[in-house]
Amino acid sequence: WCEVLSKDSLLDILKRFVFIEKEEKKDEKGRKSIKKTLIFPRYHQLDAVRKLEENARIRGAGQNYLIQHSAGSGKTKSISWLAHRLANLHDENDNPVFDSVVVITDRRVLDKQLQDSIYQLEHKFGVVKKIDKDSAQLAEALTGGSRIIISTLQKFPFILDSVAELPKRRYAVIIDEAHSSSAGQSMGALKEALSAKSLVDALRIDEETESKWEDADEEILKILKKRGPQENISFFAFTATPKAKTLEMFGTKGTDGLPHPFHLYSMRQAIEEGFILDVLQNYVTYETYYKIAKKIEDDPLFEKAKATKALTRFVSLHPHNIAQKTEIIVEHFRNVTMHKIGGRAKAMVVTSSRLHAVRYKQAFDDYIKKNGYQGIKTLVAFSGTVNDGGIEYTEASMNNINERQLPDKFASDQYQILLVAEKYQTGFDQPLLHTMYVDKKLSGVRAVQTLSRLNRTCRGKDDTFILDFVNKAEDIQEAFKPYYEKTIIEETTDPNLAYDLMAELNAYGVYLQEEVAAFARPFYKPKSKKTYKDISKMNFIIDKGVERFKELDENTGLDFNSQAVKFVRVYSFLLQITPFEDVELHKLYLYITYLLRKLPKDKSSAVNLTDEIALEYYTTKKTFDGSISLIPGEQSTPLPPVKYSGGKAQDESADYLSTIIEKLNKRFGTDFTPADQLSVEQLKEDFAQDDDMVNRAQNNSIEDFQYAYHRAFMGKVVDRMDQNQKFYMRVLDDRQFAKALMDMMLVEVYDRLNQIPR
Repeated sequence: WCEVLSKDSLLDILKRFVFIEKEEKKDEKGRKSIKKTLIFPRYHQLDAVRKLEENARIRGAGQNYLIQHSAGSGKTKSISWLAHRLANLHDENDNPVFDSVVVITDRRVLDKQLQDSIYQLEHKFGVVKKIDKDSAQLAEALTGGSRIIISTLQKFPFILDSVAELPKRRYAVIIDEAHSSSAGQSMGALKEALSAKSLVDALRIDEETESKWEDADEEILKILKKRGPQENISFFAFTATPKAKTLEMFGTKGTDGLPHPFHLYSMRQAIEEGFILDVLQNYVTYETYYKIAKKIEDDPLFEKAKATKALTRFVSLHPHNIAQKTEIIVEHFRNVTMHKIGGRAKAMVVTSSRLHAVRYKQAFDDYIKKNGYQGIKTLVAFSGTVNDGGIEYTEASMNNINERQLPDKFASDQYQILLVAEKYQTGFDQPLLHTMYVDKKLSGVRAVQTLSRLNRTCRGKDDTFILDFVNKAEDIQEAFKPYYEKTIIEETTDPNLAYDLMAELNAYGVYLQEEVAAFARPFYKPKSKKTYKDISKMNFIIDKGVERFKELDENTGLDFNSQAVKFVRVYSFLLQITPFEDVELHKLYLYITYLLRKLPKDKSSAVNLTDEIALEYYTTKKTFDGSISLIPGEQSTPLPPVKYSGGKAQDESADYLSTIIEKLNKRFGTDFTPADQLSVEQLKEDFAQDDDMVNRAQNNSIEDFQYAYHRAFMGKVVDRMDQNQKFYMRVLDDRQFAKALMDMMLVEVYDRLNQIPR
C-alpha cells in the first residue's frame, strides 16, 4: 500500500486508471437500465501495466511480452489500460514509441469496453477504431493514423488492391488470449503486413522489387526475415493458459535459458484472493459399464481401431445411455443445483459431438415434460446443421431463438441448462454457471479452459460442482497442474525438427528436388508479370506429385500425409522463434503447403456396426466423489515443447467382430453371468406371454406403453424369484440397477410385442 498510495502513484491512478464503467442491464420485460461502477485497478493490473509501459519505453519496439493472468484477473480492463498507456508512450526524447496500438481479440465486448474506458481516460472520442467490415477499413485506420485499432487476427492480413503509401511505422500489438492460433501462419501473415514499409508491400509481398523477380531465393529470404522477430513490432500477449508454443514465441528468456512470462497473476493467487472459485473442490466421476453382443451369426473381420471406435460410439449414442445420463443430470439439477445461488444457478452439459448435443436436447426436453417438471428449460449450442435420420437440425431451430440471442436468453431466469458441442467452452463468462456435467473426453489446456467456465464469482455463489461421466479425476488434476502457478516449459523446441521431417518426406519419393525449385520460381513472380501459363506450370508440377502419391499403398500414403502436415505446422511455428534463412527448406514448405491442398482425401469410411450388434447390459456407477484441488507450493508440471517422433499411420490390423466385442466388454463389462442373461430373456418372454401387455404395446406409442411396462416389471421379477434368486434380489434391492435394466429392456420388449401377430 505504501507503493500504491504514494503521492505520484495515487495521482497517476486517479488520472490514468480510474474511470466509471457503464453496463447496460435488461430486466425480464426488456426494460433497459444503466449500471455505473467506479473502477479502480487491482494491484496485479497496476503492476503489470506500469512494468510493461516502463520496459517498452526503455527498450522500444521489437520486443515480445507474455502476460500470464488467470481467468478472473480482469484482462479486459488490463488491456484497456495498457492500450491507452502505450498509445501515449514517449521515449526520453519525447518521440512516440509506437505509432499505433493494434488490439487483436475475438471478444465482441472488448471493443465497446475499450472505447468507453479510453474515452473517459482521454476525454475525447475517436481514439479507438474498431475494424468490423473489411481490410479497406483496416488500411484506412492505419493510413489515417488511428492510435488504437481493434480487430481480429482473421481480418488482419491485407487483401486490398491499391492503398496509399505508408511510411514504416512502429506498432504495439496486444493479443487477447494468445494461443496456438498466434503461433503459426496467421501470425506470420500479420508480421508480414506490419513489417512492410507500405501497405502495397503488405498486400503484394512478392512485388517488393519487381526488377529482381527472377531471383526467387532472394524473395524467400526477405519473407523469412519478415516472419521472424521484427524491430518495429512489439507483441503483448495475454493468456491464462499458455501453451508451450505461446511460451516460446512470447516468453522472456530467463537465466535458465528457458522462456518465462513477463508478468504473472496465477490461478492460485486469484483463488486465494477470492476473485475466482476453485472448480476442482467438488468433483464426482461416474463410470459406464456395458456389454455388447453380436446380433448376426457371421463373425466378419474389421479394422480393430475403427471397429472399436464404432462400438463405443454405438454405446454413447444408444438411447439407454443418453436416457440414463439425462435422468442422472436432471435429477441432480433439481435436487441440488437449482437451489444454489438463491435459486438462480445454471448448469452446462458438455457433449462429445454435435449429434450428441441434438440427442441430449431431445432427451432432456422429453424427460422434463414426461415428469411434469417446472422451472427447468434447456438451450443447445452447436455450429452448422446436424442430419440425424434424414432430419436436419440447427441450433436456432431447436431453441426457437436467434443464435445471437442465446447468451442473453441463457442469462435470464427463463433458461437453466445449456447443452454444448464445441461452443461456449472457452471465453464464455456467465457467473450463474454453478454445475457442469461432462460427457466428453477432456485433456490438457482444453480441460482447464472448459471447466474454468464455472469459476466466475457472483453474490451468493460460494462453490461449484462437476459431474464427469468420461474422465478420471486424477487426469483432470494433472491437466490443471501446469496452469495453477507459473507455467513452465521443459525445454525449447529443437530447430532441427524441421530438417528431420524434411528428410522423412524426401524418402517417400513423392516429389523431386528440381520440381520443388521449379514450383518456387513462378510462384514468386510479381502478380503483374505472372501469367496463366505460370499458374498452369505450377499446377502441372503439383499434379506430378499427386500422381506419385496415388501410387503409394494406403498406409504409406497416410504416413506421408501425416508427416507433411507436421512439417508445415512445425516449420511455420519455428519461423516465429528462430531466425531461419534456409531457402531450400522454405521452398519445400511452400511446395508441401500447396501439395496438401490437392492430395486426395482419405476415403476409408468409418465402420457402421449398428445392424450387427446389440446392447445387452448398461449401467453407470459413481466412482469418485471429493476434492481434487491442487496444493499450493507443489512443483508445477512443465509443458513439453513442440516435438516430432516420426509418427506412422495408426495400426489398422483386422480382428473378428466377436474378439473386438469381447475386449471391449472386458474393459466396460459387469459381472453378469450366463444365468443372468437367461433371466433377462425369461423376463422378455413373460411379457410376450402377457396378452394385456401385448395389446398395450400394439395400441400405444412407446412413451405411453412404458407406464404400464414399469408397473408390470417388478411383478414379473417377483414371479421369477425362485429361478435366479441372486440376480432378482439385486433387481429388487438395487434401485439404480433395476432402473437401468428396465430402461435397457424397454425398447426390445416393445419391439418384440409389436411383432406378435394380432
